[in-house]
Amino acid sequence: MFFRLPIVRFFNRILNRVTITVVLVALQVAWLLWAFFALTTGRIWINLALRALSVIIVLYLVKKDENSAYKIIWIVLIGTLPLLGGALYLLFGNKAPAKRMRLRMQEVERAHDADLAQPGGQTDHLDAANHGIARYVADCGPYPAWKNTTARYFSCGEEMYPSLLADLERAERFIFVEFFIVRPGKMWNGVEEILFRKAEQGVDVRLIYDDFGCLLGLPADFVVRMERHHIRCIPFNPVVPLVSLVMNHRDHRKIVVIDGKVGYTGGVNLADEYINAEQRFGYWKDAAIRLEGAAVWNFTVMFLNFWNSFRPSETDYSPFAPRAEELPQTGDGVVQPYADSPLDEEPLAETVYMDILAQAQRYVYIYTPYLAVGEEMLDALKIAAKRGVDVRLVVPGIPDKKLIYRLTRSYYVPLIRAGVKIYEYTPGFLHAKCYVSDDRTAVVGSINMDYRSLFLHFECGALLMNNSQVIALRDDVLRTLPQCRQVQLSDCRTSLPGTLLDSVLRLLSPLM
Repeated sequence: MFFRLPIVRFFNRILNRVTITVVLVALQVAWLLWAFFALTTGRIWINLALRALSVIIVLYLVKKDENSAYKIIWIVLIGTLPLLGGALYLLFGNKAPAKRMRLRMQEVERAHDADLAQPGGQTDHLDAANHGIARYVADCGPYPAWKNTTARYFSCGEEMYPSLLADLERAERFIFVEFFIVRPGKMWNGVEEILFRKAEQGVDVRLIYDDFGCLLGLPADFVVRMERHHIRCIPFNPVVPLVSLVMNHRDHRKIVVIDGKVGYTGGVNLADEYINAEQRFGYWKDAAIRLEGAAVWNFTVMFLNFWNSFRPSETDYSPFAPRAEELPQTGDGVVQPYADSPLDEEPLAETVYMDILAQAQRYVYIYTPYLAVGEEMLDALKIAAKRGVDVRLVVPGIPDKKLIYRLTRSYYVPLIRAGVKIYEYTPGFLHAKCYVSDDRTAVVGSINMDYRSLFLHFECGALLMNNSQVIALRDDVLRTLPQCRQVQLSDCRTSLPGTLLDSVLRLLSPLM
């Protein structure tokens, strides 16, 4: 018995969903390659047809309204493998979500466009720059801007956590929870205990979590356990062992809505490292925002649209709107929660970031854990600095993913030469995703500065305009900078092999 236990533990460790998925995907790739070479060997007409297909696809990509980084990787692949490249693009080149999922979600969103109509008079007191970006998000999101909303910025997860628990305790009607990562431990256990109790009291409690983000963290019976405690639960885009880019479309959003009056978003997930109850990569620096008031409605509709796409429950969202007497009659500036998704070709999140850079006059401070941007964003950062704007990027000092960290550092030289100041957060891993500019505009949310976040994932954030919490975020950045090491150009020298590696990483960044 004692000799068998280590063997049992060993097989339990390796025979999990991740291992099985990786093995099955590898077998599919091997079979596809074998079938391709078996089909093309010695068959001239098939080879000519495949070469012609590759040329046609390259011409199609040149014309297509597509992110340049994504087009380049396929053009290079097709140029390197003219026989195989075109066929691979037909199989895997479509980066849109699976058709069935896409149609379901778009149908629900269209049905509730009216719920997100921009009320009049909300942005009248904004300056021209903020009025323009608020209009863009309201028209192209569509997510309206709101007055009569108070906000509170949290500079770390452990500062946010007690406030979240207190708000959950006060729930009377419903609690909506949506996260990329949920993992048992101190943080989740505290939330779970309250959710169980509230559900028993008759509060409508719903949970959406990303299946890939929770692949290693949650037990196999998690959904059953939630449902037994009257918590309705959806694992988003369940991981299946298929060779498909559809698995890249993850729900990276972080949303909590309580009674339609209080909402949370930011970079913080429901796992212990986010409140530094567990040390993984030094101190975990994150950020979150709490909203109370009219703007929470945007998060309510975001959540319900997701929910009703996969588990239809209601078509009328009005019962989830807060009563007028429950809302503050005064607010602090304008708040505009928004979401971005790969369901359309509108790069909403990237456009908001680039507009902040384009409109800045004095400074733009940025928190981002990953920097893997395309030429458009790289140019926007450089141009802002060349205009005399004080552009400062704060990135991790201790990485969670070493290849992504290497990719982040590959951008240092052109940015520093343009005048961008780059700081590495030496105490640990910086996971916050924030922009703040000119004491008047800020974004706090889940949106990283990488291809997956900007184009493949479902994301969310809160745009703050003329709000006191813009100053709170600015002050947090200024307090954080003395803990960082400013990167100098002399720190960035690299060898030819290193430069080539950086080029390969940038080329592959849309798939990383």
